[in-house]
This record gives sequence, structure tokens and C-alpha cells, in this order.
Amino acid sequence: MNISFPVVGIGASAGGLEALEHFLSHVPKNSGLAFVIVQHLDPTRKGIMPELLQRTTSMKVIQVKDRTKVEPDCVYVIPPNKDMSILHGVLHLLEPVSPRGLRLPVDFFLRSLAQDQQEHSIGVILSGMGSDGTLGLRAIKEKAGVVLVQDPATAKFDGMPRSAIDSGLADIVAPADELPGRILAYLKRTPLVHTSGLTPEDKTESALEKAIVLLRAHTGHDFSSYKKNTFYRRIERRMGIHQIDKIASYIRYLQENTQELDLLFKELLIGVTSFFRDGTPWEQLRESVIPALLAGRPAGHALRAWVPGCSTGEEAYSLAIVFKEAMEAAKPPKTFKLNIFATDLDKDAIDKARHGVYPENIAADVSPERLKRFFAKVEHGYRVGTAIRELVVFAPQSLILDPPFTKLDILSCRNLLIYLAPEMQKKLMPLFHYSLSPGGILLLGSAETVGGFTDLFASLGGKTRLYRRTESATHAEPIEFPPSFAPPLPGGTETRPETKAPSSLQSLADQLVLELYSLPAVLVNDKGDILYVSGRTGKYLEPAAGKANWNIFVMARAGLRYELTDAFEKVLQQGGCRSAQGA
Repeated sequence: MNISFPVVGIGASAGGLEALEHFLSHVPKNSGLAFVIVQHLDPTRKGIMPELLQRTTSMKVIQVKDRTKVEPDCVYVIPPNKDMSILHGVLHLLEPVSPRGLRLPVDFFLRSLAQDQQEHSIGVILSGMGSDGTLGLRAIKEKAGVVLVQDPATAKFDGMPRSAIDSGLADIVAPADELPGRILAYLKRTPLVHTSGLTPEDKTESALEKAIVLLRAHTGHDFSSYKKNTFYRRIERRMGIHQIDKIASYIRYLQENTQELDLLFKELLIGVTSFFRDGTPWEQLRESVIPALLAGRPAGHALRAWVPGCSTGEEAYSLAIVFKEAMEAAKPPKTFKLNIFATDLDKDAIDKARHGVYPENIAADVSPERLKRFFAKVEHGYRVGTAIRELVVFAPQSLILDPPFTKLDILSCRNLLIYLAPEMQKKLMPLFHYSLSPGGILLLGSAETVGGFTDLFASLGGKTRLYRRTESATHAEPIEFPPSFAPPLPGGTETRPETKAPSSLQSLADQLVLELYSLPAVLVNDKGDILYVSGRTGKYLEPAAGKANWNIFVMARAGLRYELTDAFEKVLQQGGCRSAQGA
């Protein structure tokens, strides 16, 4: 339940007092906003922050007591040695459970603000050391809220602002004294309560379709299966940031600014992920589901898992850790090989996932034991250990355009379906059933279910969204496969390249010798389109069903495509000519 005025969550640490003074002194009278400040405070000292801040603002500054109700035109300050959350506009204080030095009070509050205020949540990060606040901002972005960050050049300590900016979460970056005006300008364009009574379909259907066309032409990805209401909210948020009043004007802005198309693309792919998110399913996987799965598989079996929509990789690495723990605890012990394939539309997210480096505040989600065993401490954070990283293959992939993985033991698709239209969800469930081996496990997000496909999947019980593939399925409808889910993409190489006849008998002999005795090889451009074929490539490539598409990733045989993509990305990054043999 949202309250009728905006609540702005502000995180600060070292150097934060000066930044807060600059911020609050520029909030106009009767702004109608409420400000909740979470700062790293010495737990052994009495809080004097309210008295210090009261000198700079005419708003009432209050040190929070448990169950304080938030009111407009007031400033609320967290007391020392407390964590704080918000529920229906009421602030609640909790005793901190993490030891001093590991506490992340800004993340804790901003996450609860995102849950409480949804798309109306507003997060601000000011001067401070470390990365506290970054995970909370990600939660706000997932709910389509807005994120503002102090310009690091103006901050006494730039750690927290830079962490937010480097994570790609900042919508607005400005000096602290400019941020209040930017918030009010954003809210003027994006009011807290929409009073028009019109749905996006009533007023913007044509404009939304134009945005989808522009995105598809620019990125190669089709968002026509995205929920229209969600798509509209994301566009409306971008319009608010740029102070654009009409959606037709925003479409024109997209046409003229490819950078904005990139930003909108990122906006649509924002997905909050964290290590061991919603902890219960992971415990159930480790304690009962995976052990039962292992008991039914022969020793030496190659376990296969797929994590579509993996974002920056936390979900995939969590699955690898839980698998490893369960395999080590199995009785009698068995030896298994494990391959986890993790895919996402966002190539930048895939790159981050491959590196496996995360901020220090993952300590809020990863136990000290797991941090010590499966992670290595690096500057400003942690890196997933080599043994776990080697279990996961990351690759760009579209769930609705590219072929699925098959013969899977586990398919973890969490918090992706909620963004897709019901029609697309109905197409994916039979495809997931097809992808899983008999007895395979499907894991969905906490707000997702298999819907009407109870003939394909049986719940494993409890409140977790864990399902087992059923073998007595009576589903009569034929399974659709990508790319039939969406129209053909523009700009792709969909005609076979021209081939010229050999110019001489010697050229013909050379060609025959190469085809019969040399190692098979293909020459491709930087998009993977095949320009030249040498030798017999049938062991590795085969034409895909449907309209001819001479692209190496489309033609790669099952089991090779994603390793090939990984090798291809490395070649592009390193430059020069490389061989992907053995990928």
C-alpha cells in the first residue's frame, strides 16, 4: 500500500554531514516530500545528527523511534546502532544482527523502501566510503523507482557514489545541492498517483509499438512479448528523467539518440538478483531436492543446469555452490560432472558475470562460511573462486529467439516470467518441460507459478516455487520452439552467401584437398555470419529449421553453441586471429 506523498531514502557515510547539509538546504518549503536518512554512525555515541541538520532546514528533523509514522515535509534520521525498515509508511527499528564493520544499513533500508513504495521509491546516495547502498538501489530500479547519486567529484569520499554509478544504477548524477530540484522536476513529470484512468493500451499502443520497433532495429531484440503495462512504466520513468511530457516526443527522442535506446534497453533488462535470494528455496535444494536428484542419477552422470535471465550471475553461482555442497554431502558418495549454462540478453551483464567480482556488501546475503570457502577477497569486494567459476558457462541468449538447452537436470528461471505477457508464459512452460530430463527440477521466482500446466509439473510442496517434471503429461498442444515465438529480426544475414566456381583446375584440386584432408574451419565476421567454409563441418554445424540463416551461432550443433559463443567473445576482446578448436 503506497502513501500519498513521496518518501526519499538517503544513504550517506563518511563526509555525509556536509553533503546532507547541502542537500537539505536546497529543499524548498512545503515540498510535500519526506526524507529518511540512513548514515553510518558510531554505535557507542549518542546521536546528535538531528540537531546538526536542523540548523540547515526549516523542516522538522526527527530521530526515529520504533513505529514512527512518516509525514510529509519532515526529515527522519536513523539512530545509532540500529537497522531500519519501512512498512506502509511506518518506520521500524531492528537490532543489527551483523557485527560492526559488516553492517549495511543503507542497503537494508533501501531494499525495504523498494518493497514498500514500489515504482514510487526514490533512492539517493551521497558521500561515503565502501559500497553500501548499491544493492538497495538495484532493488529500487527493479521496481521502476528512480535513483539519484551525488557527483563523485563533489563528494568528500566517493566510494559509495562511484559504486552506484559503476553498477549502472544512477539515473541522475549531480552535486548534492542540485539533487532536490532534480527530484521535484522528476515528480512533476511522473506524479505519485495517476489520475487519467486510462490504461497504457488506451493511449499509447501505437507509440509503444514504435518503441519496440526502434529497440529491435538497434539491439536485435524483440520486446513485443514484454508486459505492456511494465513496458509503459519503464518508458514513463525515462520520460520523467528527461522532462519529456508526451510519449510521441519521447519516441522522436529515441529516433535521434541511440544512447537513449541503449539506456532504455538496459532499463527493460534491470533485474534484481542476489546471492541465495529468498533463501528458503536454496536450503530446500541443498537439503532434499538435489540429494534426491543425485540418488536417481548414476555415478559419472553429467549433470546439466540452465539459468536463463541470469543477469550478473549471482543466481548461477548460487546454484553451483549449492550443487557442490549437496554433492559433497551425498551418501553414499558419487562422482558427478556439473555443467551450468547461464544466459541473458544483456552482454554487459554477462561480462560482469564471467569476471565474478562483486561488492563487499554481498556479505549481507552470503554466510561467512561460504564467503571464506567459495570466494576470494579482492580490492573493494569479493571474487567467486575458480572452482565455482569453472562450473558455469555464461553466454548471451534470447529465451524467445534462440534454441533452448535440453537434457537438463535443473532449470532455474526466477523473476523473469513476471515481465512477460501471459501468452509468452504459456509458450515457455511446455518448452521448459521439453528441456528437462525425466525427473528434472524447475525453479521459479517467488511471484511465479506454472499456471495451468499442472499436467506438466508437480509442486514439491511448501511455499517455494520448486516443481518436478511429470512423465504422465497429457498436454495435447504442440510445443512451439524459438524463433517462432517472435517475428524475424531485421538486419540479419538470412540469405546464403554467393559462391564462385573455381577459376582453374589447380584451384579445384586445392579446394578438394582442403575439403577432404584439412581441419574443418569457417571464416566469420564480427557478428558470426559465415563468409567462407573450409573442410567438412557437418560434425559441428547443421542448418537450423526454418528460413535459411547462415550464422555460426544459429547453425552450431547442440552442446557446442554456448562454449563457441564464450570463445568468440574472448577473440573479439583480444583481437587478432584465434582458433576456437576444442571450445
